[in-house]
Amino acid sequence: MASFGPFGLLTIAFLDSLMIPMPGGVDGVLILLAAAKPSWMLIYVAAAMIGSTVGSVGLFRISRRAGHRALKRFSESKQKRVKDLIDRYDVLSVLVASVMPPPFPLKIFIVSAGVFRLNLVRFTIAIAVGRTFRYLLEAYLAARYGEQAKELLAHYYPGIGITLAVLIIIAFVVKNVMRRAAPAKAETISEAES
Repeated sequence: MASFGPFGLLTIAFLDSLMIPMPGGVDGVLILLAAAKPSWMLIYVAAAMIGSTVGSVGLFRISRRAGHRALKRFSESKQKRVKDLIDRYDVLSVLVASVMPPPFPLKIFIVSAGVFRLNLVRFTIAIAVGRTFRYLLEAYLAARYGEQAKELLAHYYPGIGITLAVLIIIAFVVKNVMRRAAPAKAETISEAES
């Protein structure tokens, strides 16, 4: 499939996101393609992101229809942990999960998002944004460092992924604090004017 360039990558990303494991995975194929043809890096990123997002939406919809049966392949403890994260952070948990490198279990977040009926538009945006960031980073490193990008990613990406996840959560918390503070500030101003 990699010999089909962006179309092969799109297909691999789509199938991989639908829980049909692909040899080498999306990340490996993306790195190979971007290292071989750096000028097409953004095309490869777009293909991987579109395929992954459409496949994830497909799995989300299948899971929504299947209900709790879709979660049976995951252990009870994982189900509970992911449900707690989704209940607490909503779609932000999906965004963070979509940025994390393998072997982070993204599929259980996608299936759970469908089962627990997260908003489809917000889910889709979270997957697209998370995957775009991840694939841009991988493709950039592949275009810049060639085949050595795999070793760089294997060594540094877990730390980068965790740092990014923390930054996303901090941004979310700051946004919520500011949103709550704005009505209180407006109320204080209106009371002072009275």
